[in-house]
Amino acid sequence: MENKLRKVIIIGSGPAGYTAAIYLGRAGYKPLVIAGALTPGGQLMNTTEVENYPGFPEGILGPDLMESMQKQAEKFGAEVLLNDVTSVDFKSAVKLVTTDDGITYGSDAVIVSTGSQVRKLGVPGELEYSGRGVSYCATCDGFFFRGKPITVVGGGDSAFEEALFLTRFGSSVTLIHRRNEFRASKIMVDRAKENEKIKFITNSVVDEVHGNDVEATSLTVRNVITGETQEVESAGLFVAIGHTPATKFLNGQLKLNEDGTIVVDGATTRTSVEGVFAAGDVVDNMYRQAISAAGMGCRAALDAQTYLNEKYS
Repeated sequence: MENKLRKVIIIGSGPAGYTAAIYLGRAGYKPLVIAGALTPGGQLMNTTEVENYPGFPEGILGPDLMESMQKQAEKFGAEVLLNDVTSVDFKSAVKLVTTDDGITYGSDAVIVSTGSQVRKLGVPGELEYSGRGVSYCATCDGFFFRGKPITVVGGGDSAFEEALFLTRFGSSVTLIHRRNEFRASKIMVDRAKENEKIKFITNSVVDEVHGNDVEATSLTVRNVITGETQEVESAGLFVAIGHTPATKFLNGQLKLNEDGTIVVDGATTRTSVEGVFAAGDVVDNMYRQAISAAGMGCRAALDAQTYLNEKYS
């Protein structure tokens, strides 16, 4: 076990984790932020222009916003560790958190802000062509499909944002959605419909990804009402159908809702275990916005401060 006992550990980063770190850092707690090994900064690291985060009238790139938040947290004394948490032990007063390098850290309080993970289609060919035509990150991989036909699966804001972004690269972008109506905001739908590069296939799902020995080339798309299928040319398939809360590492130690999000006490961020708090998309299955996650990160920090003040008063 790492021999220095922390006052508070934040598991995860993103707007919730970094905001919590800023508040706790300014309060003098010097939090340890275990930000993740692959995508520190959360989903915004895979987001292009963020237009609705207050304070940026011209918008800001998601990675730039997260980098600024991290620097601000570090300015106030937060220590950011680029590792993944593999297990936790919340059974005693000292909370134990073990990372993928085998080190266990102890703390008086823990904030969980691990966000969520992308959902996959689960169809034949998806795994085989992952990284060779199937992607879950438009900003990461869009460039590779310049001048080629691209498809996007989904009906929410994320799917529409990816479709609009991918028009910069693809010869065409086809958005496939299982329903006739979209969950995306009206402004996003209107922008997509006004873009001559984007076309829509509704009431339909992807049944299979096809390709050759090198890359994906097409999709089998089935109409869920008629059952009819069609082959759709696609060099790049971008899947944007939602996310699953990242709670597996908790191993059942916190109470969860049916959808996998962490249960919190009313408007607070207190979980089912005293001294453990949760914030961001790992809790929120409704709003799922950067600004709401940041607000919840603030609340988690204040809840943790209250807990620590009472513990040591």
